[in-house]
Amino acid sequence: RAADWITFPFARNSVIPQPLGVVGVIVPWNFPVNLSFVPLSAIFAAGNRAMVKLSENSRHLAALLIDKVPAYFPPEKLQFFDETGGVGVAFSQLPFDHLLFTGSGTTGRAVMAAAAKNLCPVTLELGGKSPAIVASDFPLATAAERILYAKCMNAGQICTTVDHVWLPADKIDEFVSLAQAIVPRMYKSIASSDYTSIIDRKSFARLLGALDEASGRGARVIPLLPGPTFDAATRKIAPHVVLDAPADSALMQREIFGPILPLRPYQSLDDVIATINDGDRPLAVYPFSKSEAFVQRVLDQVMSGGVSVNDALFHVAQHDLPFGGVGPSGMGHYHGREGFETFSKLRPVFRQAPVSALKFFGPPYGARMNALLKFLIK
Repeated sequence: RAADWITFPFARNSVIPQPLGVVGVIVPWNFPVNLSFVPLSAIFAAGNRAMVKLSENSRHLAALLIDKVPAYFPPEKLQFFDETGGVGVAFSQLPFDHLLFTGSGTTGRAVMAAAAKNLCPVTLELGGKSPAIVASDFPLATAAERILYAKCMNAGQICTTVDHVWLPADKIDEFVSLAQAIVPRMYKSIASSDYTSIIDRKSFARLLGALDEASGRGARVIPLLPGPTFDAATRKIAPHVVLDAPADSALMQREIFGPILPLRPYQSLDDVIATINDGDRPLAVYPFSKSEAFVQRVLDQVMSGGVSVNDALFHVAQHDLPFGGVGPSGMGHYHGREGFETFSKLRPVFRQAPVSALKFFGPPYGARMNALLKFLIK
């Protein structure tokens, strides 16, 4: 790093990244392998050790990793922990040197509060209602295909998936028709082995309840697969689009985290930007447009954790881009260089020259100091 040549001539500065120590990682159930080992690559690259706590919905994976990992890493380097009840609370209270949490905003706040008692810095990867905004100049079939591919992946149980879509008002019906053709090409029915179940009965009931509430209050609920719209035995719910969902309904107020896609009409991009900015800052935003001016307005005026332009979700798959939220959608980053820096202490080192110029700035103060100050403030 550069040193000020006037006050510190011939001195040298450097920054040395050094390990923080032990990093705690709390992993959710939706991508437990990815969300364990991607952070670990940065944690280990920075020279740290790690303790990883898996979800109560990942107990089979936890058992496997607890059994297999010691063959590759000594216990003082890496250990995995199963959630057997109350483990997460105790885990977040440990005096880690850094703590990474991925999950809901509600739990994230509790984790941050627990970590604060130890002055433990945190990286929080939370969620939110990430919107797609389709401009009138963008091919609607392409936008629908890309949005629905992302939305149906893991049955919508992805923190960065498209939560809802803003469409020009005169494009809504066409988007619905396209969706009714696109989704059955990917999955013939909810019985398809390629289509994911909802993680548990509580989440399954929540999603069906949100659909029922919207329908009961006048929304148009449109399934996108033939046959049954849900199966309680397998906890599968068909992808749906929803039109005219009430603004205060569950679908519009909380992160959906399922295969339900509300469509929102707009006349002006100003209205879309104002509505998004009136809520929590989302984890991602997805503008679809051929117009660089349209895209740039969204980038300039809507703050989000990340952005994919003319696609959805896949900024997260770019290994050299940082990933993280902002405000209620999270704090801090990992992936890429930023991941290495997150899990490092960037330690500044100043090396003084053989002769220090600072002696000219010492007392007694008088004409010499006045002359130096006049020179420095020119």
